[in-house]
Amino acid sequence: MTNTQVLLTKLFFGIALIFSGLAIAQASDPLPSWHDGKAKQSIIEFVAKVTQQGSDDFVPPEQRVATFDNDGTLWSEKPVYFQLLFAIDRVKTLAPQHPDWKDKEPFASLLKGDIKAALAGGEHAMLEIVMATHPGMTTVEFEKIVKDWLATAKHPVTKRPYTEMVYQPMLELLAYLRANAFKTFVVSGGGIEFMRPWVEKVYGIPPEQVVGSSIKTRYELQDGKPVLVRLPELDFFNDKEGKPVAINQYIGRRPIAAFGNSDGDLPMLQWTTAGQGPRFALYVHHTDAKREWAYDRKSSVGRLDKGLDEAKVKGWTVVDMKQDWMVIYPFEKR
Repeated sequence: MTNTQVLLTKLFFGIALIFSGLAIAQASDPLPSWHDGKAKQSIIEFVAKVTQQGSDDFVPPEQRVATFDNDGTLWSEKPVYFQLLFAIDRVKTLAPQHPDWKDKEPFASLLKGDIKAALAGGEHAMLEIVMATHPGMTTVEFEKIVKDWLATAKHPVTKRPYTEMVYQPMLELLAYLRANAFKTFVVSGGGIEFMRPWVEKVYGIPPEQVVGSSIKTRYELQDGKPVLVRLPELDFFNDKEGKPVAINQYIGRRPIAAFGNSDGDLPMLQWTTAGQGPRFALYVHHTDAKREWAYDRKSSVGRLDKGLDEAKVKGWTVVDMKQDWMVIYPFEKR
């Protein structure tokens, strides 16, 4: 072999090693849908810090609890919360059994297709819609209704199934945390029994790790069989100050990491970061009007105002969806 051939061979293997190294680096990237930047780096640095044996910041696996809001944090929440869209469809289904709804708000407006007018009453109107459509059945019957709806219903804008309106970067984050012995929980203002039928398949989070709003249930024997019947009465509203209360009551450990997108999540992030030892808080900031929606301080859904200010003061991580995420949804092509 001539000197020229030797040099060419070395050059070839050198280039091959470079590309091999790049491929390995890409394969080992735990957050491939995230652009390299401060948000991604803050996550990786925190996980490395709390999982490094022997370090002052090491956190034992049993204490690695991470809580995630759902609406606007793990999946979209526009034009309105998806559970409300489910409830609206239930109003249409149940309308023949309630002829009085034609003249009674907020149902009259819903049946006319005027969602804006129906929701003019704010949280009270939403609660009235939910209370009229969610109870009066067993928990097993309600689970089937939710699954059947998700199997056929489509988002009004994207025309995609609602379970495809989840954020690919957040799915990667959930998997990354679990790969590092974190226990991940959904802590949402949404109904606990609306979320439990599908979160394990979509997020990899089992139903027992879902904390949400709930209505009261009653144990009964129907034809000799024990059932739980859903009642038209609110049991617990898991939003704002309710989230830390529910975390304490149902999880029993203060999280070391919390993720949200609105002022409704602020108490959860405050509660999490007030604990001793290393803590992490992250806000998803909706800034991409082209691929998703852009909203924050003045939005009627998912308002992020006080939380955005506090995140800046306390140095919490704020994800700019437009700048930090290569893709929004799993069905997008990179």
